[in-house]
Amino acid sequence: MRISALVIVAFLVASAAVSRVPIAHAQTAGAWVTLFDGTNFNNWTMTGNANWRIADGIAEADMPRGFLVSRESYGDFEMRAEVWTRPESNGGILFRITDARDPGIENGYELNINDTRKDQTGRTGSIVNVAKPLVKFDSGNQWITVEIRAVGPKMTAKLNGKLTAEATDTKYARGPVSLQAAGGLVRYRNVQIREIR
Repeated sequence: MRISALVIVAFLVASAAVSRVPIAHAQTAGAWVTLFDGTNFNNWTMTGNANWRIADGIAEADMPRGFLVSRESYGDFEMRAEVWTRPESNGGILFRITDARDPGIENGYELNINDTRKDQTGRTGSIVNVAKPLVKFDSGNQWITVEIRAVGPKMTAKLNGKLTAEATDTKYARGPVSLQAAGGLVRYRNVQIREIR
């Protein structure tokens, strides 16, 4: 009888302890939102001098320096886009920008697409001035799929499914995203984003 009572008491104490363990809330991703569908620039504001145009469903420019800046701001998100450049072109995707009038690495993060950049620590696949590229990835003369994930201070970048950069940085928490034309022919298509909550 005593053993049964002890087992019951032990069970009740264990049950009470389990019920007090905090439950971790899972992050959930919202639905993908298309920022550029190949027909218009309605979700963007143009800044700078780039000669943005739409040709065959593609956003392209070959005159620097300019940006397509999203009208909405994002904090925690996943973004994907297809990008085409020449090896000497300077393109990229900026995110969590704090000055939408003049995006740059001085006021946001940039996943760079620039194979021949003089400072190779900021070449294609890097998050400029934050994370050097983990692998050498040459993007020129081909369509590549870019994926960016930013949740809190953690950021990752992938090109064609390969992890090219990861970093933890708290400088910028929220802001618009941007497509960059900083030299040479750059093209973008199928640009999508989804917020993570």
